[in-house]
Amino acid sequence: MTYDVVILTDRRFINPKKSGKSIDNVLLEDKLVSDALHHIGLKVTKRSWDDSNFDWTSTKYALFRSTWDCFERFSEFSLWLKEVSSKTQLINSQKLIYWNIDKHYMLDLAKAGITIPRTLFVEKGTATSLKKAYGHARENDNFKSTTFVLKPCFSGGARHTYKIEPEEISQYETIFQELIVEEAMMLQEFQKNIVEQGEVSMMVFNGKFVNAVLKIAKPGDFRVQDDFGGSVQAYLPSQKEIDFAEKVVHAAPELPIYARVDIFLDNDGNWALAELEIFEPELWFRLYPKAADTLANGIKERLF
Repeated sequence: MTYDVVILTDRRFINPKKSGKSIDNVLLEDKLVSDALHHIGLKVTKRSWDDSNFDWTSTKYALFRSTWDCFERFSEFSLWLKEVSSKTQLINSQKLIYWNIDKHYMLDLAKAGITIPRTLFVEKGTATSLKKAYGHARENDNFKSTTFVLKPCFSGGARHTYKIEPEEISQYETIFQELIVEEAMMLQEFQKNIVEQGEVSMMVFNGKFVNAVLKIAKPGDFRVQDDFGGSVQAYLPSQKEIDFAEKVVHAAPELPIYARVDIFLDNDGNWALAELEIFEPELWFRLYPKAADTLANGIKERLF
C-alpha cells in the first residue's frame, strides 16, 4: 500500500485506551485534516512517528501534526528524523524543522526586522550564574521589566519555563545550573500584556492568514497553554495583526506550508512575536474546521 500523505502523531494518540479533553481534541483535529485530504482525492493514513513496522518509503509526504512526545524523547526522535528525511518528504520541510526546533531562530527573524521580546541567550555549557545572566540582561539587553522568564531554547508545552522575580533568583540557581549543562537557555523580559490581554495565535498557510484564536492565562498564572488552565476563544484580528503575522512567515528561510504565529503587544505597545511554530503546532481546527480544508488544498496545490 502506498500513500500520498501520512499524518504523524505519537503513540498516545493511536487507538488510545482512555479518553480526555486533550486526547479527544487531538483525535478530532487529526480526523479533520485526514478527512480534508481524503476529500480532495489523496490517499492518507495516520501513524505514530516511532512506528517501526511502517515503511516510510511508501508515502510521498509525512505531515507533522501531533508528535508531542518528541521533546521528552529528543535523542531518539532526532535519529528517526534524520533517517525518515532520507525516505520521504516532510511537511514542513526538513530545513524548516531543523531551523524552527531551536529558538535561536528568533535571532534570524529579529535581523529580518521582526519585533521579538528582549532576550538574552545563554549557550549550553556557559560558565555563569543566573544572577550574572540577569544582570547582563538588565545592563546590556535593556530589559525594562525587572521580572523575567527563563526557558530552554528547545522546548514545547512550557517545559522548564519559569517566571522569576529578582528576589527569587537564588531559588532557581540550582535548576539553572542543571539545565545549562545540558542545553542552551534564554532569559526573556516578562511581558505584562500577555497576562493582561492574552496572546493571539494566527494560523498562516502558504503565506496567507486563515484564522486566529486568543489564548488567555488563568488568573494567577502567566502561561496561556490550556495544559496550565488557559482558555482559548475564536478571535478576529485587525489588518495590522494579519500583516505582521504574514511578514513573520515570509521572513523564514523558506515559505512554510503551515505556520502558527503567536503574537502579543509587547511592553512598548508594539506587536511582537512570541513564537513561530512550523513544527507540529496545534492549529485549532476544532474552532475553525474549514481551515483543515484550506490546509489540504494548499498541500495539494503546492506539492502535487
